[in-house]
Amino acid sequence: MTTTGERPQFSDGTAPKDVLPPSLLFIDGTWRESGDGRTRAVENPATETELTAVPLATAQDLDDALAAAAAGFRRWRTASAWDRSDALRRFAQAIRADADRFALVMTLEQGKPLAQSRGEVLASADQFDWYADEARRIYGRSVDGHDTGTRILVRREPIGPVAAFAAWNFPSLLTARKIAPALAAGCSIVVMAPIEAPLSTLLFAEVAEKAELPAGVLNVVTGEPADVSRHLIASDVIRKVSLTGSVPVGVQLAGLAAQGMKATSMELGGHAPVLVFPDTDARRAAAICAQGKFRNGGQVCIAASRFLVHESVADQFTEVFVEETRKLRLGDGRDPATDVGPLTTAGRRAAIAGLVEDAVALGATLEHGGGAPEEYETGYYFTPTVLTGVRADMRVMQEEPFGPIAPIATFATFDEAVSIANATPYGLGGFVFTDDLTTAFRASEELEVGMVGVNHLTIATAEAPFGGVKRSGHGREGGSEGIDGYTVTKYVSMRLGGLS
Repeated sequence: MTTTGERPQFSDGTAPKDVLPPSLLFIDGTWRESGDGRTRAVENPATETELTAVPLATAQDLDDALAAAAAGFRRWRTASAWDRSDALRRFAQAIRADADRFALVMTLEQGKPLAQSRGEVLASADQFDWYADEARRIYGRSVDGHDTGTRILVRREPIGPVAAFAAWNFPSLLTARKIAPALAAGCSIVVMAPIEAPLSTLLFAEVAEKAELPAGVLNVVTGEPADVSRHLIASDVIRKVSLTGSVPVGVQLAGLAAQGMKATSMELGGHAPVLVFPDTDARRAAAICAQGKFRNGGQVCIAASRFLVHESVADQFTEVFVEETRKLRLGDGRDPATDVGPLTTAGRRAAIAGLVEDAVALGATLEHGGGAPEEYETGYYFTPTVLTGVRADMRVMQEEPFGPIAPIATFATFDEAVSIANATPYGLGGFVFTDDLTTAFRASEELEVGMVGVNHLTIATAEAPFGGVKRSGHGREGGSEGIDGYTVTKYVSMRLGGLS
């Protein structure tokens, strides 16, 4: 790293080869190239330089992964709950032991600041720790029959091999949310690493080796998303499909899964409203919201993305929100002083610019930001942006922004706030700022979302269920509920001889 003025400059966006995981497919416990040798570059979004290139799996590669998962399932489903728990605990320990390296890999491929990357890595380890315990708590039950000679047993058994797909914005945590409960339940899994940021997922293959996971239980492939998803989901081997991604991709994959009557869990997009009521400290709420909104460059499915503020405190809220936003430092995620890194792709930056242009053209006021910073000649940077005077007919209020853009609107009554908040097809998360207990309960109950945070934005945690309603999907990840989608219920009716 060299320094020019006050802003650190990095010579390039590459990394020592021993930092990155193997740029290979991981199938049946073995690292291998694709069958035809094709690859796709992985880019550092801060510098637009190539880090490495990962294989594009062929149909035969995918068939091999499916065969490995089928064999792995036969072995893993018979492992005791205690053995599965031990393996998951080893997973968590191996991740924590190498957290700094994992964080650097994530920052290099995805762009977020190192501190945020490290936090995500440790949160991923938490998933494995949590499900190490849940593996031993998959309970069935016995039920008395109509007569003394009948015994009714209810068992929960692993659903079978899983095909898992996760987005690039949290390339470690989103994948961990799928691998951990699948392994805890006794399932094998084929994970398609997000092609934009695949290395963090490939690191889990390294961990599988260290944790001495049986071959075939965890398989990681890279490739063209549409080709891989179609091939895996169509296979009779796969019994369950799990996706974290956009609504359009979720609709497509759910349709493919329906053709084979496969179980699905879909954690899809969101457009989380933040309701700021007049009984709260608006200035404190604004500081919390500004600091939380731009985490990971706003590329967060549950990110606060529509700020609905009571008209009596809107000026205070906006003043502090803009002030806090101006303090945020944009830069390469490897710089410890960076608060907001680049967006992960050029397409994401273009999409955000389009939302800003639409809002301003329709009368919104640009309070801060609005475009790419002039000081960066390379990298997918976009200045954290604040808009006021937004209306419901603007795209930024209807489409998932998934970037560093914060629209602020006002409301006059409780009912109006809830009505605006629920007026989108999304229902992932919502947030409420109030010091009144009645308002907190009413708002959290009336918001049409799967998760609500009251007086804070950091609600995702391993021990709580994560998921949405409406077009934001179905199923839950995390908490004791997270393992449900990886099990099936079997009922056994047993007639005892000689009894009536």
